[in-house]
Amino acid sequence: MKKILNQRETIIFDMLNGFIKAERDHIAVSKEHDRVLYRKEKQEGKVGIVLGGGSGHEPLFFGLLGKNLADAVAVGNVFAAPTPQTVLAAIHEANQGSGVICLFGNYAGDVLNFDLAKEMADSDGIAVVNVAISDDIASAPKEYGADRRGIAGDLFVIKEVAAAAAKGYSLERCQRIAEECNQRTYSIGVGIKPGTNPLNGKPSFTLNADEIEFGLGIHGEPGIEKMPIFSAEELVKRMYSLFDEEITVYSEKEVIVCVNGLGSTTLMELYIITNEFIDLLEDNEFLVLDTVVGNFCTTQEMAGFSLTVQILTEEIKELYQMEAMSPHYFHKESY
Repeated sequence: MKKILNQRETIIFDMLNGFIKAERDHIAVSKEHDRVLYRKEKQEGKVGIVLGGGSGHEPLFFGLLGKNLADAVAVGNVFAAPTPQTVLAAIHEANQGSGVICLFGNYAGDVLNFDLAKEMADSDGIAVVNVAISDDIASAPKEYGADRRGIAGDLFVIKEVAAAAAKGYSLERCQRIAEECNQRTYSIGVGIKPGTNPLNGKPSFTLNADEIEFGLGIHGEPGIEKMPIFSAEELVKRMYSLFDEEITVYSEKEVIVCVNGLGSTTLMELYIITNEFIDLLEDNEFLVLDTVVGNFCTTQEMAGFSLTVQILTEEIKELYQMEAMSPHYFHKESY
């Protein structure tokens, strides 16, 4: 796989430097740690929002540094969790006097390192709450929801918890909101071509020419099954059947939707998928408040997509509708 790089050893450094140069008016690199980026504008007394995870999933996570979004981001190596020291430095940058909430995908390395950083921050007198996002319904059955991976549903949880912090809510209230948002967020992905690790050029999984990986993870983790490729209509129907088991238990019927490309899937394909998915939701009496379509959580040049549905409460709806702006995501109530 051809990639336009310098030395493989400097991939993260070169990427972050380019991002800082493009966004220098609003975002800076921490003097404490060169893998930590933070938002220059501060809001004294606000709960700080820290994001973190491995590189290679851009624009997650540093692309969400911005107004009413993240305050600081801890950046790991390619497909690897940030170190506890990196996370601790991000906590220091995000701390504005009312504690910090850390949001990250539910992967063993991230959970371990964020927990270690929390212990160190506690020793520094900073109250920290960690919430591991676990929206991938293909990765574990419903009764083991806490074991599920975090994928593109991260976007909605981050958006809403950051809005709660921007409103001046307490750390305890932000934690409750984060946990409820996470519990109400469901995603599933499909891969049709692997991405490659830029450090070694190896594909994340293998498929025959006529196969797809149904339910795969963002690092290429195996899904539910390999199956022949078929039409967008039939594929989305199969995905929806898994959502149906999760979302029909709610009395609320208002939802938001994300159709996420995994890196190289075209907008043409994503909008075809969106057309099928929205029809299914509306046919099943769900009211779609908003739909976002694009690349939010990727795996290099992986081809495929994920679908996310979040079931709204009035509180979550209000938080989602707050204006937010960052280099790679924006939300306005109307435009």
